[in-house]
Amino acid sequence: MTGAPTSVTTSDGSRRRGDRGTLWGLFALPGTVWLLVLFVVPFYALVCVAFGDIDPVFRNAVPAWNPLDWSFGTAGEVLGEIFGGSLRKVFLRTISYVVCAVVLSFFVGYPVAYYLARHAGRWRGLLLALMVLPFWVNYLMRMLAWVNLLQVDGWVTRAFSVFGVQVNWLDGQPVTVVLGLVYGYVPFLVLPLYAALERLDGRLLEAARDLGAGPGRTFRLVTIPLSRPGMLGAGVIIALPMFGDYYTNDMLSRSPATEMVGNQVDFYLNATTQPQKGAVLVLVLSALLVVLMSYYLVSTMRMQREIRA
Repeated sequence: MTGAPTSVTTSDGSRRRGDRGTLWGLFALPGTVWLLVLFVVPFYALVCVAFGDIDPVFRNAVPAWNPLDWSFGTAGEVLGEIFGGSLRKVFLRTISYVVCAVVLSFFVGYPVAYYLARHAGRWRGLLLALMVLPFWVNYLMRMLAWVNLLQVDGWVTRAFSVFGVQVNWLDGQPVTVVLGLVYGYVPFLVLPLYAALERLDGRLLEAARDLGAGPGRTFRLVTIPLSRPGMLGAGVIIALPMFGDYYTNDMLSRSPATEMVGNQVDFYLNATTQPQKGAVLVLVLSALLVVLMSYYLVSTMRMQREIRA
């Protein structure tokens, strides 16, 4: 049998790789260039705006492309507001909203993903199609549907009024914003959770039952620990966009009492003559998300080592 060798032996007995590694490197080149052009370059432009200047006439941003010309005065001012000023409440509010939305998403999404993976049977394909169906509708259109349901004369308000409960859901209610985040992002949680639960080794569940564990104990001691990597990945997938979300709050509240970091970024970039503050807020938010992603990667590698051991 003939074929191109993947490695060759040198005169000193050592082996070096052939052309296959180079070939796969060439395959990865377009994706690498794509990331550099559409992520690194825009991010550097954002940094240059954050540490740049303001045009004295037109009051628009003047990026400082040379790092030697960067000014950190605006960044220091924003950081001061975050740790001891008005932006501190906004960041704490955003974190609390995201934490509540992620926890509630797990309460809603985990049972759905578990049912799809373990008990759906011949209905699995149809139910998965229904899970993907919301992606066919624009996010803003789905939020507008909720606005119609939650307005003063909407069906939800009428249903609660039957029990004597009068709530103006669209008047700066934190619960409305949290529920809107859950509604918008829970499909992104269910699908990776389903993939993780569907790959569980059924022999481990059978072994737990053979050893005397009931369904509840098997679920608590075997299924949940084995699905932790999928849970962590699904949580990160929905938490990251939630931190930068601003249109959910705009659609369902429009109140300063429920403003999130994304709303402040939109305000500084589009409604003021201080775009540097908006850019600095994006950098601070990016740093926070990098910490979350680092925790996810470290936790995932640790769990993989535990599983291999």
